Amino acid sequence: MKEMILLFHLPDKPTRRKVEMALFPLKARVKYITLADYNQPLGVLAGNSEIAPAAGNYAGEELSETLFVFSAFSSARLDQVLAALRKSGAGPFPYKAILTPTNQYWTAPQCLDEIKKEHEAVKAMQKKDGDIS
Repeated sequence: MKEMILLFHLPDKPTRRKVEMALFPLKARVKYITLADYNQPLGVLAGNSEIAPAAGNYAGEELSETLFVFSAFSSARLDQVLAALRKSGAGPFPYKAILTPTNQYWTAPQCLDEIKKEHEAVKAMQKKDGDIS
């Protein structure tokens, strides 16, 4: 698979423009995913032909937050892209994932739910650690 950023729910044009301007010099490929495709496994959206696509269109609600999924990025390249996004002033974008052998079968809503659970677990742990000090 080629390096690609799957981008879900970027609702306003000024933010979208900032993201595009930040990523253009890096020649980072961005694929904007429409609501109708939110039922597709992330791997399918990233171009993995070994995963079967889901039938039909997504019938649920829009994601509550913007979600970035990075596919086939090296660590150094990912650092470049994330730095460019931070500098752009478009964010913050707290919900980001790297496509893995496990999450490539998830849909965007499933991925966002998992990331939110992880964020809550980290916050709870930080709060607990702060209470002990």
